[in-house]
Amino acid sequence: MADSERLSAPGCWLACTSFSRTKKGLFLFAEIVLCLVILICFSASTSAYSSLSVVEMIFAAVLFVFYMCDLHSKISFINWPWTDFFRALIAAILYLITSIVVLVEGKGSSKIAAGVLGIFATLLFGCDAYFTFPLKQQRHTAAPTDPTDGP
Repeated sequence: MADSERLSAPGCWLACTSFSRTKKGLFLFAEIVLCLVILICFSASTSAYSSLSVVEMIFAAVLFVFYMCDLHSKISFINWPWTDFFRALIAAILYLITSIVVLVEGKGSSKIAAGVLGIFATLLFGCDAYFTFPLKQQRHTAAPTDPTDGP
């Protein structure tokens, strides 16, 4: 049993690391890192807005692991494209609102830095929502026609 686990480990590692090189993997990794940096900035000034960064970082990390380990194909009762789209869309809206509020208050350099980074997070989550919009990914293909079927 240990030999089969050991032999399959490189294949599993290759499958897991190959996702992190895709566009979706890069988006999720960037979201995790940006949420962590924003969390640090909010923690330095005030913890009133840090819960948004924590929640979004956890959601992005969970989806990153699910996609990386191909668990989304094994759990079929969740519609993953729509789940990911709404996660990114709601995050973009909440980061926009939070960033505007923080920038209007403007007390302290770490709060201003968190507000500016929140605007970048809004753009990042918005791009993620745009690229993962499920209806955009469905393409219409023309039905094959037989050239011998003529009048």
